[in-house]
Amino acid sequence: MLPIMLSSEIVVGLCGRGTPGARRAKLLREAGITPCLISDEPEQSVLAGLQVLFIAGLSAPRPLAQQARASGVIVNVEDVPELCDFHVPACVRRGDLLLTVATGGQAPGLARLIREWLELKFPSQWSEYLEDLADRRERWRREGLEPTVMVERLRRFLEEKGWLK
Repeated sequence: MLPIMLSSEIVVGLCGRGTPGARRAKLLREAGITPCLISDEPEQSVLAGLQVLFIAGLSAPRPLAQQARASGVIVNVEDVPELCDFHVPACVRRGDLLLTVATGGQAPGLARLIREWLELKFPSQWSEYLEDLADRRERWRREGLEPTVMVERLRRFLEEKGWLK
């Protein structure tokens, strides 16, 4: 597995039905992406210009996945690992703080349990904490502090606040 974070500027398609499709739509929306909605009829699908395609909730996703891959689009088919070019990790999003867990498809239940644990350890206030930390970082950079000094200040600040306990 190659762990990467893609820019929300990429062109993403979504072909989804039912609850699985709604789940993928929500994932994309939370990432700031408005996907191009794609037909599940391969001959009618417009894949030109897409970089990534999510397929979820289809009974026969293979033809669309193959067509997309042949067009140079990377594909994720929910719950069909052999049709996937990439996997979506379990995520906890707190503003711009994104925590992810992946097991390479080996133990999705474990990824879910760890995600639930992270949700408890990192409550919604972390979006505000991150903004505070970003402001402090910017001030420290303006002061000309070396990165190692900034990390030490950050460590002390987090210890004082008890945010990582």
